[in-house]
Amino acid sequence: MHLNAILRVAELRIVEARASDAPLMERAGLAAAEVARTMLAAHSARVLVLAGPGNNGGDAFVLARCLKSWFFDVTVAFCGDAATLGPDAAAAHQAWHDAQGSTVREWPDGDFGLIVDGLFGIGLTRAIDGKAAQWIARANASSLPVLALDIPSGLDADTGVARSPAVRASATATFIALKPGLLTGDGPDYCGTISVHGLELGAQQSSDARGAMLTWAMLLTALPEVLRRTLHNVHKGSFGTLAIVGGGDGMIGAAILAGRAALHLGAGKVWLGLSASSPPGVDWVQPELMLRSAGEVLDAAPHALVIGPGLGTSGEARELVARALRLPIPLLIDADALTLIARDGALASAVAARLAPTVMTPHPAEAARLSRTAVEAIQADRLGAALSLSSAMNAAVVLKGAGSVLAYPNGNFAINSSGNAGLASAGTGDVLSGMIGALLAQGVAVDAALPLGVCLHGAAADALVAEGVGPLGVTASEIAPIARRLINAR
Repeated sequence: MHLNAILRVAELRIVEARASDAPLMERAGLAAAEVARTMLAAHSARVLVLAGPGNNGGDAFVLARCLKSWFFDVTVAFCGDAATLGPDAAAAHQAWHDAQGSTVREWPDGDFGLIVDGLFGIGLTRAIDGKAAQWIARANASSLPVLALDIPSGLDADTGVARSPAVRASATATFIALKPGLLTGDGPDYCGTISVHGLELGAQQSSDARGAMLTWAMLLTALPEVLRRTLHNVHKGSFGTLAIVGGGDGMIGAAILAGRAALHLGAGKVWLGLSASSPPGVDWVQPELMLRSAGEVLDAAPHALVIGPGLGTSGEARELVARALRLPIPLLIDADALTLIARDGALASAVAARLAPTVMTPHPAEAARLSRTAVEAIQADRLGAALSLSSAMNAAVVLKGAGSVLAYPNGNFAINSSGNAGLASAGTGDVLSGMIGALLAQGVAVDAALPLGVCLHGAAADALVAEGVGPLGVTASEIAPIARRLINAR
């Protein structure tokens, strides 16, 4: 199993069933114990292990036994009933007692260097109550490092929704494969540092993963050849022309941000088709941009098109979207264009009927409008919502937000791991559209352009923070120059 693979709970259950003869609980507990040992290097050797009533509790008992064998002082607080444990967890519980370990039923006195959360795992689909809820509250208030086993208790493995109370972990040792809930929604705020432990399962034991986690370090090693700029006998026409249609009255800056980002990501030429009543004739900060009317660029045969940044939602804007949908070129639909499509069944049908590649980049509110639902429903299952919208619109979809979800009509998906709160500022979505549009104009296929654009966008924000710029106060204009530097750093 590739360590970037993502499996949902139902898929994980298939993998576990196929490997039912393997000592998965022993392997999981040992792997997590090794993580715990590393975390304890700078802390007290006393460990508090919170064990729950299911297999997650079984993993915790194995971890406790391993740590005890390495001469750590381990206390296990158990909120389950030994008589109702499943076979593997019961065996782990017995092995802990056979190793002269004991359990307590109340939170113990004394100081600890680490708390291990083995209360509930990936099967939990309800809010936690009772003693376990009290222990979670106490662990969260303790200021001690917390290691979660497989997933923080209370976090939904498929959706990333944290039902209160949920453990806020310093680190999560997850088993077999990544889960969507670790990476999107509330997940990034609850999981801490994630390590993946394959439990010695070979590829033959696993189902085919439909999802993957995006990391910039991985994507940088496999850039499409056109982005490497290894040939000398080239010219601006070798790298495509991108048209960007938008920039209505009061929103010209959105189109300009997208256009500047496209230039920084290597588009040979960028045409800005502005829909404002009195558009500027030149961008004096980036005079390489060619400013025209929206109608002109739609008639001028670009290699790829972005429509929506600052477009507005007037009748004229609606006609521009309709014209764009008829062009047989890669098309990225963003911002106001998404709103127009959500309001207009004919436009939505035209999107779904397109034969050329189509990309949609909604934030949760735009996705809700397109899906005829509430924002809360989108956020309650970000992966499911993105996949459903992708299928309905026959388009690749980027559902933006914490752990942006990339979904494709064939059911494949990816979740981005780069980025930070600095991206929660005006104009960053326009920059993303321009970056992806530039890749499409250069001939990069959609299934490569989306991961590259999304992950690089987040990596640029991370690089800014690493340099002391943000996260508070990061501006959209700062992202593209850093993205250019990163994509050339090879």
